[in-house]
Amino acid sequence: DIVSNASCTTNCLAPIAKVVNDEFGLKEGLMTTVHAVTATQQTVDGPSQKDWRGGRAACYNIIPSSTGAAKAVGKVIPELNGKLTGMSFRVPTANVSVVDLTARLEKGASYETVCAAIKAASEGPMKGYLQYQNQDIVSSDLIGHTHSS
Repeated sequence: DIVSNASCTTNCLAPIAKVVNDEFGLKEGLMTTVHAVTATQQTVDGPSQKDWRGGRAACYNIIPSSTGAAKAVGKVIPELNGKLTGMSFRVPTANVSVVDLTARLEKGASYETVCAAIKAASEGPMKGYLQYQNQDIVSSDLIGHTHSS
């Protein structure tokens, strides 16, 4: 079977949401992505068929935008369908994006417990897709990185 990853944001969000849901039960979540500019964005201010903000110069602005990534996760992980929502900020970086997931959980969990679960998944069933990172890095350090999350 072939499953489309839908988008780079979906490909990043899905492994994290799966681990959190499997370990703690995800009641609902808000995903925010800080996303590198894309080829569809304007390089200078101009008209946009999508929305007014979409026509603003990508290299000079942080541009709020919609994203279907949260809904797409519900298609590949059916138990999360309708539990996630999200938004995007397009920022003037050449490559690499970040996803922030704020979730309300079924079971209580400390920050350390959540980190441990993600680290364990990255060394086990999600190895090669999910990587646990706790070093002081910036986005350009991840250019060429092969993990989706």
